[in-house]
Amino acid sequence: MTAEEQVGQRNTRLLLVVVVTAILISVLNQTFVNVVVPDIRQDYGATQGQAGWVITGYLLVFAVGIPLYGRIADLYSLRRTFALGLLLLAAGSLACALAPSLPLLVAGRILQAAGASAIPALGFAAVAKALPEGSRGTALGLLSSSVGVGAAIGPVLGGVVTGLAGWHALFFLTVFLAALLIPGALYALPGVADGGSSKPAGFMAAVRHFDVPGGLSLALSAGLALFGVTQGQVVGFSSPISWGSFVVAGLLAGAFAWRIRAASDPFVTPHLFRNRAFLAAAVTGFFMMFTNVGSLVLVPLLLSEVNGLSAFRIGLVLAPGALVVAVLSPVAGKLSDRFGPRTLVRVGLVVIGLSTFSISAFAAGASSVLVGLGILGQSVGFALVNSPNANAAAASLSRDESGVGLGIYQMLFFLGGGFGPAVAATFLAVRQNAGSGALNPVFAASSAPFSDAFLLLTASTIVSLVAASGLKKNIGKGDKGA
Repeated sequence: MTAEEQVGQRNTRLLLVVVVTAILISVLNQTFVNVVVPDIRQDYGATQGQAGWVITGYLLVFAVGIPLYGRIADLYSLRRTFALGLLLLAAGSLACALAPSLPLLVAGRILQAAGASAIPALGFAAVAKALPEGSRGTALGLLSSSVGVGAAIGPVLGGVVTGLAGWHALFFLTVFLAALLIPGALYALPGVADGGSSKPAGFMAAVRHFDVPGGLSLALSAGLALFGVTQGQVVGFSSPISWGSFVVAGLLAGAFAWRIRAASDPFVTPHLFRNRAFLAAAVTGFFMMFTNVGSLVLVPLLLSEVNGLSAFRIGLVLAPGALVVAVLSPVAGKLSDRFGPRTLVRVGLVVIGLSTFSISAFAAGASSVLVGLGILGQSVGFALVNSPNANAAAASLSRDESGVGLGIYQMLFFLGGGFGPAVAATFLAVRQNAGSGALNPVFAASSAPFSDAFLLLTASTIVSLVAASGLKKNIGKGDKGA
């Protein structure tokens, strides 16, 4: 191995350390806050609705920021933009830690999200730009693994740290970790010269090529869609604020579609939405996350309301699945480099579908062991799908559009995770109020409403499986076919 190759390997390892750690921090900041909202509410004397903006404000800005950062990565230095995201995350975390009032805490969370939304979009783009096709799978698997680890340890970390030092300490910890990563990001991530052949030279040139109307219409459409579904879960989907958000989101999506066809230098070329392999990966990712996160919300409700388990025992039921995601994701990513992503994704979706269907048919209202086996099977399937599907999305994009393309992919991935729990929980409430029998023809458990909700998630998995037929079969170097 030459000295140049050794330096390249060291830089790749450092890139992965920086990006994986940054994604872990980003996920932790979404998950640990969920368990400390009651403490925040008590400290500030706020209502449940007011305290809820600590989560909602973050999620909305996060959804808006992901596609915008993806476009920036194609026009300007990915390295500097990623470092800026970390800086904003650290600054927002410091504002949260020192906030004397709830409005200022929400403002800090919004600033956090403005920085954190750079991390998934640019992290996946960094791997796509730094590594060639056929060798990205393991790296993307590590990125996916960090998501599973963050989701698993976030609530535990939040509870432990809050019990020992108060919830402010969680934000001080984020300040320290985010600031620590900035020098590594500036050293290891791709810069201006590593982007693509059409990358403008300099910041002002990037601004001129950004297409602000197109970018904002797409980002605000995503944010309003997420706002509509979160408000629908709280006040009902028939409420003016919910359906009004969906209407405006649809109008903005239409404006975005018109803009990319009419603009001389659009936010993204219309060609991206004629890219069958990319669309297949994006739709697969959306509905897969719809199912996965929907299940991760329904299972604790099922175990608590029907099985009567404590929070600690519910955590024990969920823990093996999170461990499987963390361990299996890099393996699945590596296998997708060797054998292609389509087969792995299909197998994983079949496993997810069988798992959710088994909960619907046999575990909803039965033993918690059966529920645990179902969610464990779903986690195995998720690990088989997640990193190979991201690998397929990256392989379907040219170097010049990898940033914005993966930004849109991550945006839809995130939106699927937002829509899933809201729609599933609302459907559960509707079926509980209906008081009728289970829709599943082979239902053999005792809780029909939960059975119906998991049957809905099974249907979502089937949609994802159909979409996966359009994925690229192989992604080896030089392979551009389906």
